[in-house]
Order: sequence, then C-alpha cells, then structure tokens
Amino acid sequence: MSKKSCFFDIFVLVRHFLYAIFLKFCQILVQFNCSCDTIINRERGITIMKIGFDNQKYLSMQSEHIRERISQFGDKLYLEFGGKLFDDFHASRVLPGFAPDSKLKMLLQLADQAEIVIVINASDIEKNKIRHDLGITYDVDVLRLIQEFRDKGLYVGSVVITRYTGQPSADLFKSKLENLGIRVYRHYPIEGYPNNISHIVSDEGYGKNDYIETTRPLVIITAPGPGSGKMATCLSQLYHENKRGIKAGYAKFETFPIWNIPLKHPVNLAYEAATADLNDVNMIDPFHLEAYGVTTVNYNRDVEIYPVLAAMFEGIYGYCPYKSPTDMGVNMAGNCIIDDEACKEASRQEIIRRYYQALNRLAMDEGNSDEVYKIELLMKQAKIAADMRTVVPAANSLAEKNNSPAAALELPDGRIVTGKTTALLGASAAVLLNAVKELGGIADDVHLISPTFIEPIQGLKTGYLGSKNPRLHTDEVLIALSMCAATDPNARLALEQLPRLRGCQVHTSVMLSAVDIKMFKKLGLELTSEPIYESKKLYH
Repeated sequence: MSKKSCFFDIFVLVRHFLYAIFLKFCQILVQFNCSCDTIINRERGITIMKIGFDNQKYLSMQSEHIRERISQFGDKLYLEFGGKLFDDFHASRVLPGFAPDSKLKMLLQLADQAEIVIVINASDIEKNKIRHDLGITYDVDVLRLIQEFRDKGLYVGSVVITRYTGQPSADLFKSKLENLGIRVYRHYPIEGYPNNISHIVSDEGYGKNDYIETTRPLVIITAPGPGSGKMATCLSQLYHENKRGIKAGYAKFETFPIWNIPLKHPVNLAYEAATADLNDVNMIDPFHLEAYGVTTVNYNRDVEIYPVLAAMFEGIYGYCPYKSPTDMGVNMAGNCIIDDEACKEASRQEIIRRYYQALNRLAMDEGNSDEVYKIELLMKQAKIAADMRTVVPAANSLAEKNNSPAAALELPDGRIVTGKTTALLGASAAVLLNAVKELGGIADDVHLISPTFIEPIQGLKTGYLGSKNPRLHTDEVLIALSMCAATDPNARLALEQLPRLRGCQVHTSVMLSAVDIKMFKKLGLELTSEPIYESKKLYH
C-alpha cells in the first residue's frame, strides 16, 4: 500500500469518527428539545429534520392511558388495534419525530400484560387477498405477523378465522396453523348483522362463535388489513366473557384521525388522502359534542356504527360505557405534537405525494378518478399545489428542456440535484449517483463507474438476458458501484453516503419500473412520478 493511500484511509477514518460524534451531539440536542429548529453541518451539508412530535412522551403517555383503560373495566380489556403496527411510515411522515415502530415499542412496555389475537376473514383466505405494500397474501401475512411478534418478545395467543362458512382454503389454513402449535378459533356470519341487535346479542348470534381462551388482562386484536372483523371479534368476546362473569371492556386504538386537533388540520387531511381509496371521511363527532359540548374529530364509519355499538353494549352489559365514538378511543398522539407548524408542513407534503400515487394508480388502471378528485379537493382545502413539492418543477423542467426522462432529488439541506437519461444510465440511476457525489463532496467530472465497466453489463443485459433496455437500473448501478468501491476511494466514499439519502424527496418525469421503485423504497427515498409511461407501448 502506498503512503498516499494509507494517509487517505486514515483521513477517512478520522472524518467518520468526528462525524459520528457530531451526530450523537445532534441527537442529544434534539432529545432535550434544543431551541434551534434545525441542526446543520455546513461542511457536509446535512440538515436534521425539524422535529414536530415528542416520541418519548408519546410512548409513556400512551402506555399509561391504556393501563388506565384496563383498570376502568376491571379484569380485561379488548383493544382493537387499527393501522400498521410495525412500520407506520405514514405517521412518521406527517408527525416528524414519530418513530415508525412507536406502537410496537409502546406494546413492549405492556408485554407482561398483553397477548395478541390475530384476526383474518375466511373470504380473504379464499380469494387469496394480497397486501399490496408487501406483495403477500393475507394468510401468509398472518404467519409473518406471528413471527414478528414472537421475535419482539410479544405473546401471540391465537388466530381467529372470521365469517367462516366452511371454506376449504380456510380449513387448510386452520390445519396448517394447528400443526404449527397455534390455537385457531372460528367465528361465523350472523344473520341481520349489524342491525338485528336482539339476535346478534344472543346464543344464536355471538353465542355461536367459538370462545377465545385468553390469559392476560390486555388482549390486542389485530389483523393483516381492513375488513377482517376485528370489532366484531371484540364484541363477541365481550358477550362470552359477560356470560362467564368476567368483567371485560372494549377500546379502540387508531392513530388517525387525531381526535383533539382541528377537523381541517393538515395532519387529518393527510389521513383522508391516505384512505381516499376507502372513501373514509373525517367528521365532527356529533355524539361527543352533544354529550360534553366539546368538538372532536372522528371518521364516518365509526360515527355511523356508534348507535349500533351502543345498543350492543346495552345488550351485553345492560348499559353503554361510552357516550361517543371518541370516548372509545385511547389515542394520545395529539397530546405529543410539540411543533404544530412542522407537522402541518410535513402533512402538506404527504398530501401531494398521495396525489401523485393516485395519479399513477389511475394511469396503470389500478385506481379510479374519484380517488384523484377527492385528493384534489383535499389539496384545495389545505391550500397547496403539486409544484409546492420542490423536486417536481426541477424534474419536469429538465425533462422538457432535454425532451427525455429526468429526475430530481432534494438533499437533506435543501439542495436539488438532477439526473437525466443517457445512453448508459436511466434518469433515476443518474440522479442517485449525482446525489451521492454531492453528499460526498466528489467532483462532478469524476466517473464513479467507468463507462468501460458499464458497457459489459449492458452487453449482458441485451445479449444474454433478453433485455430491450440497455441502460442500467438503480439496483444494477449500486452493484457496479459497490464493486468499484473495492479499489476506488471515490466509489467507496460515494457508497457510504447512501444511508444519508433516507427520508429525501425524489421526483421523476415518467413512471419507473418496479425494480427502480423497489430500490428507492429500500433506500428510504420518498418517490413521486408523473403519471406518464416512458414509452407508448401497449404493454409495460
């Protein structure tokens, strides 16, 4: 090894060491609610996101509130758990400071009191319903959830198959789970549900369902997705527990909409945008307003079903413990917002991202125009436009200038880097390389990957693998970059910048291939694209 190379390696190590110390210092400042809005390392161009949410306060307040709700009912609480538990990235985007696994961490504080029951609809098993964010069927996701919970130290008590009518695939799934040592129960459709209260709350209604054996005071009812029957499972258990003389209560844990912030607050509008395909609508809770004279926010399905739920509670207990759907909730997120403006701006940006996602789904015949129209209305209510996402005009103007696909990426300090389609690289790959160059302080004219290195890869793609597009995708570029990093210090430095792209915004002037979309997601980049195919082919 040459002296020059040795000195360079030492320099890089020292620089990384100092950088690690700086980041730790920044974390401490944020933890103690440093008065400055953002912390910037001017030498390396790093900006730490403006924090709008106190995650530590949320963890302690939320777990304590659930404990209080358990004690309110005495022996047991059935907690219907809505939304994503492991990876709530929507919440982390609209509430900067909210950790994606916050709800999981909160549950871990209650691990000794909690058991988990996973609910799946028999029809979803029969139809092989897919979670589009993961690309797996609901029955496979049940196995994933069980393993995830177990790995985290949480106890999974059983699985419930709801709306069971003898579906063969549901029977096979039941046998599979039982062979794995997992208890399985079956719940059945109830004639007249949810309006025939006298029949539902009887031995011919809830009474026909299997009684779920539980052993802990907090029972978390969760599911792979919506429509699984979580609420019905909770109410069925209340009926059975009451017959056995066991005091049991029900509560609902949904992060959004946040009940104690304004109806048209961007955070709540962003939730409507996220659920535009479900046609959920935020609304004032009229029952809470009438009971307490206090304005709170809920969503239409909970408000519409509340009179039915109240009647069911009266049928089970002889009285209803809640005066409103808001009363049923236990969400404390609204009490942990520490910078309202930061959350508002983050939510405005999320609405724009959801708008582009809806446009893309429409272009691919996976969505409908009503979803787009609804988000457009939400954008008007939030007083925002698509070009308020800074990477949008940057990418589109470059595409128009060159009459070819382009991409723009916003670095953590607000700088915009762009990339265009060339004979060697697609626009998304180009912008990725330009971004890591900028972050690493590498000169623009430096080739991180030599053209002579790229050409053989292109030959492999077109000559041996049957690809019609010779240009390298983002995954191929990163593999090539990692190979170059073994001998080239600049490539190594560029590769080390990849973690710093997490949370950055990127926009492309055309829709990307599934490969590029997946890679951006893995890198933690927030991607939007114009609803335009790169080519005019009939099949993409």
